[in-house]
Amino acid sequence: MLDELARRTDAVTRSVSPENFTGAKGAGGRATEGTGAQAAGALGRGWKISPSIEIAPGETAELADLAGPGTVRHVWCTTAPHRAWRGTLLRAYWDGAAEPAVEVPLGDFFCNGWNRFSQVSSVPVAANPNGGFNAYWAMPFRERARFTVENLSAETVVLYYQIDYELAEVPEDACYLHAQWRRSHPVPWGETHTLLEGVRGRGQYVGAYLAWATNSPGWWGEGELKFYLDGDTDFPTICGTGTEDYFGGAWNYDIEGRGYTEYTTPYLGLNQVLKPDGLYVSQQRFGMYRWHVQDPIRFSEDLRVTVQSLGIGPGNGNGLPHRYRPTSDDIASMTVFYLDAPATSARPATPDLLALEVD
Repeated sequence: MLDELARRTDAVTRSVSPENFTGAKGAGGRATEGTGAQAAGALGRGWKISPSIEIAPGETAELADLAGPGTVRHVWCTTAPHRAWRGTLLRAYWDGAAEPAVEVPLGDFFCNGWNRFSQVSSVPVAANPNGGFNAYWAMPFRERARFTVENLSAETVVLYYQIDYELAEVPEDACYLHAQWRRSHPVPWGETHTLLEGVRGRGQYVGAYLAWATNSPGWWGEGELKFYLDGDTDFPTICGTGTEDYFGGAWNYDIEGRGYTEYTTPYLGLNQVLKPDGLYVSQQRFGMYRWHVQDPIRFSEDLRVTVQSLGIGPGNGNGLPHRYRPTSDDIASMTVFYLDAPATSARPATPDLLALEVD
């Protein structure tokens, strides 16, 4: 990767932000009005006049409308207030498709699904103090790319953002980035949470973030991640050994004397542990991510992904020190995958504010 920095290319670098809504060459910093005009005062044009936009309740703001071919290389944003992270929907549309390939809560896309900041120090996603969100997923497009944010909340959201991209030919075999959000609130007892289903075509699954709230005492993360590939029906081709195992941890994430222990690494992590407060915050909540950058899961026909809501209960007179116990936890998932089509019919229904609500 670093070797590539030394090579000449024909690519042209551009960037869209509230200081240059079109990304046009030489068009940055020309605003004469905007959210920073009052603070700039007599400094005048060119002095941070338009660093952000305001999105009114119920309004959808278009962040970028880019003509291709090209590839988005980096997305940065931050909001005020932070509680907007679950009340806003980020969407991306590729090559004129009517349906978005990306439709997820803003916070979940950056591994912050609980409206409370958590540091993430991974390769494709970084979340930095205090709410600086970064994504480095490659997002190729051939004709057009559009990004929007919809404010579902009852208060105005101030959004700062920058979308960095390059204009260059896109390889014929380049796939389109997709991201989807689903929530089981709760998972019906004895059933599983679905991360993806009905995805048809050719591509690769490259990761997920889970916002998981427990509804039962005891250890909650025995559930296996299962990947049903290319015609699998009752049984998957890939079956993991447990939830904490899939996210690169072990033995309940529990270091003796410390309990649940957060970690954030280039490709996986338990980035957030929220404990009950003895009053209104009644349940433990967790945020976990795993990126299949070095180990993408390839599929050529179709893909379905599930996780079991499964914990450990006390012995049941069967001579065992413990037993597996189905649970009915609250699981929300944000999945990222590449597909050889700019849109898919296998999209979940667009969530409303109640479905998104952090309880």
